[in-house]
Amino acid sequence: MEAKKNNYAFIDSQNVNLAIKEQGWALDFKRFRRYLEDKYDVSKAFIFIGFIPQNQDLYTSLQKCGYILVFKPTLQLPDGKVKGNVDSELVLHAMIEYQNYDKALIVTGDGDFYCLVDYLIKNDKLSKLMIPNRHRYSSLFRKLMPHIVFMNELKGKLEHKKDQKKEALPRGRNPSDSLKS
Repeated sequence: MEAKKNNYAFIDSQNVNLAIKEQGWALDFKRFRRYLEDKYDVSKAFIFIGFIPQNQDLYTSLQKCGYILVFKPTLQLPDGKVKGNVDSELVLHAMIEYQNYDKALIVTGDGDFYCLVDYLIKNDKLSKLMIPNRHRYSSLFRKLMPHIVFMNELKGKLEHKKDQKKEALPRGRNPSDSLKS
C-alpha cells in the first residue's frame, strides 16, 4: 500500500466562487475539503480571502470545515465595491510552505498564477492545477493541460444542497463574497 502523501491546497477563493456561481451552482466547502483530502491527499487547505469583520461567521464556518484562512485587508472603493487581491498572498504562502508539502494543488483559473504553477511543475511539486470552470480560464494555462483538472464535472459531488443545514455555511455566503475585485 502506498504511503499517504502530505499535499497542500492553495485556493483562490474569489476565482473559485465566481467561476462556480457562473455555472449556476454553489460549492459545498465541507464536501470540497473532504474531496481534497480523499482524492489528492491534501493535509492542509489554505483559502485566500479578503477580510471583512461582518463575515466572521463565514470565516469560523470555513475553519470548522478544516480550512486555514489567509486574510487580505480590503478597501472600500468610492462606488461601494470591496477590493482586495489575494494573488500575492497565495504565491507567497505556496513558497513559504514549499519545504513542508510533497505536492501543491493550486485551485484557480487566474493566469496571474502561471509563474507559480510553471515553477511547481519544473520542480516536480505540482499535484494538479484545479480550474473551477473549463469554459472560462486563462489561456496561459492551455499548454499545461496534462496538469489540469476541471471542477465542472464535480457538481454532483460538491454542490451545496439547500437541505444540508448541518453542513451549510452561513446562509447566502460564499468565501469570496467578502472579496470583490
